[in-house]
Amino acid sequence: MTECLRTRGFLPCEDPETELRVGASFAMLDELGAELPSLLLEADCRAYLAGRQIPDWPYETVPNRLLGQARLYYLRLAFLASGYINQIGQPACHLLPANIARPLARICHLLHRPPILSYDGYALYNWKRFDRDLPVALGNIDTLQNFVHLYDEHWFILVHVEIEAIAANILDAIIALEESDGFADEARVNAALSQIAETLDRLLVVLKRIPEKMSDELYFSRFRPYIGMFHDVEYEGVDLPRQDHRGETGAQSSIMPTLIGFMKIPHQPNKLTRHLIDMRQYMPESHRRWVEYAETLPDVKPLAEPEVWNRVLEGMAAFREVHYHWAIKYIARRSNDPHGTGGTPYLKWLKYLIDETRAHMK
Repeated sequence: MTECLRTRGFLPCEDPETELRVGASFAMLDELGAELPSLLLEADCRAYLAGRQIPDWPYETVPNRLLGQARLYYLRLAFLASGYINQIGQPACHLLPANIARPLARICHLLHRPPILSYDGYALYNWKRFDRDLPVALGNIDTLQNFVHLYDEHWFILVHVEIEAIAANILDAIIALEESDGFADEARVNAALSQIAETLDRLLVVLKRIPEKMSDELYFSRFRPYIGMFHDVEYEGVDLPRQDHRGETGAQSSIMPTLIGFMKIPHQPNKLTRHLIDMRQYMPESHRRWVEYAETLPDVKPLAEPEVWNRVLEGMAAFREVHYHWAIKYIARRSNDPHGTGGTPYLKWLKYLIDETRAHMK
């Protein structure tokens, strides 16, 4: 697992599975996934989806050898669920039919996560490489599943995938520092911080590419609604109370929480920081554990040279500032709702995090 983190970051250790192979009946889910963008344009989409016979996960657990298959199965079902509940142009919906609800709830229980499409299903597991000898990078990757027939949505997802791939260098720096017992070694601490700062510079370059192939009008009106929250949703045939779940959001990525923990940034406890903690339940279980582990590592600030320490913090703040700018461009200018897909008052939240990050400088 450690070696995987160092080379792949929070992306899967192996490239995601592209088709379901746990039984002949599962091919229909791949077909349904390919048809979903067209189905969602039809008024009778919900009736059609509710009438499909979806196969159950055939095991009592998720064997490690089938983890990639389980993730793809979750991805397909979670896209169907979010498409069904949040279908654009149709009345509000608060009932997920049993044929989708039961298998989704079961696989999500086995994967230790809430039964809704989250950042892992939308981005971390949702890509393939054209050439496996080339990096996981824009130009060499595409999505496995989408809500709409627009490359804008592909681009939105794939930018996040490349960011996650590059961020492996952050985890590599932290793990190398730990394995070398370098937390008491000034030279090693500053080398690790330099590597992290350089990686943050690369992440910023990729994040700035969002507008190249993503229209703000199309994002807001055509596919953002599909990654929205579930409010008071009944999972038919499942022994659960009606559910509220946060929608897919980049706040469910483990990169920044890991850096916050490693850098020991003292965000003051309030409603927004409680929301950050809540977002962890939507992360894969192993990622949650890694974030918690990063928080237990020794504080390197006393040994850090001010210049390199501040470079890391400025890199984090600059990344959030670009995110803040895109939130204004893609959401705030088109909506009076101050909340993002994850339910946060996103502009206030991002500004708060930026200010407290810079306040931690030496």
